[in-house]
Amino acid sequence: MVLNIYFGGNDLSTSMDNAKVPIMKTGMYNLFFIACDPKLKGTTMSGKTVWKNPDGYLPGRMAPLKKFYVFMMIAYLLLSAIWFSQYVRFWKDILLLQHCITAVIGLGLFEMILWYFDYSNFNSTGMRPVVITTWVVTVGAIRKTLSRLLILSVSMGYGVVRPTLGGLTSKVLLLGATYFLAAELLDITEYVGTINDISGRARLFLVLPDAFLDAFLILWIFTSLSKTLEQLQVKRISAKLDLYRKFSNALAVAVIASVAWITFEVYFKATDPFNERWQSAWIITAFWDILSFALLCVICYLWAPSQSSQRYAYSEDVKDEFDDEEAQSLTRGQSDGDVNLVKQERNNGNAGVSDPEDDSEEDKRE
Repeated sequence: MVLNIYFGGNDLSTSMDNAKVPIMKTGMYNLFFIACDPKLKGTTMSGKTVWKNPDGYLPGRMAPLKKFYVFMMIAYLLLSAIWFSQYVRFWKDILLLQHCITAVIGLGLFEMILWYFDYSNFNSTGMRPVVITTWVVTVGAIRKTLSRLLILSVSMGYGVVRPTLGGLTSKVLLLGATYFLAAELLDITEYVGTINDISGRARLFLVLPDAFLDAFLILWIFTSLSKTLEQLQVKRISAKLDLYRKFSNALAVAVIASVAWITFEVYFKATDPFNERWQSAWIITAFWDILSFALLCVICYLWAPSQSSQRYAYSEDVKDEFDDEEAQSLTRGQSDGDVNLVKQERNNGNAGVSDPEDDSEEDKRE
């Protein structure tokens, strides 16, 4: 459809009548302002265009996310109900690590609620207030940062193998602050302000710092996890070792899925600069929320509050080491007893010979 605009006589400005364009078929539509006369070079335009779908003002590639966040809210509510029921039931045996898991669950639920209301407001009014969207993005960046720091702390054996992170605390906090800034900038560029379907490649430059930090985190997590597993194997703490092996397997599956999906995402965006595959673009965003929720469920299952929660606490390591030392001392005592028994039998065999040295030794043995 072409809407012509004319300049009358020597007029330097003109106005365009309000026009309503009915859309009868689902597809990707673009609006272009074209000046065909070379004399009109440098012409500036101002105004507003309003786009609306049958279900509201949400763009077609964002509309499915509104329903998706409803399902994510329900999923987080179910997880919260199960976790908090166990949390209240065994609150006397709660570990510090389980307090951190509770905070991540609460932030995840809060984030999904905020995203849903942000999309609902955008869909019903056609407006997306910068302050509200920035607040939603900030909560999401905090949740992402805490989730990654939680996994890193668990991999380091915090609260299980070591009581504190010691000298690594400042480094972990510095990495967390850096990741928060990178995630905040990326999400603000992605969600705050005007929705632009043709600037996908420009966002790749902001993805690079975030991807680099994620890669560094993954490397640090698996390095720490390897050391933790080695310590548990040396100490022969079977319960904790089995727990960490399950956690490492789940983490490995999540990393493999992430790498595969990142490869697909880069291909998807590089081959579709104009968002012609907009109907399936929402899956890119939804996958990361599903993956983080699935990994959180695994952590909740492994570290669920129970009567035996304290057996995974750091204090149990001292007891285990004490038990090992006690077992070694008992073994030594048993071998000494065997030697004494041999000596006693030998002395009994020579009972007919009286030796003062043997008598004194027998008195000491008695």
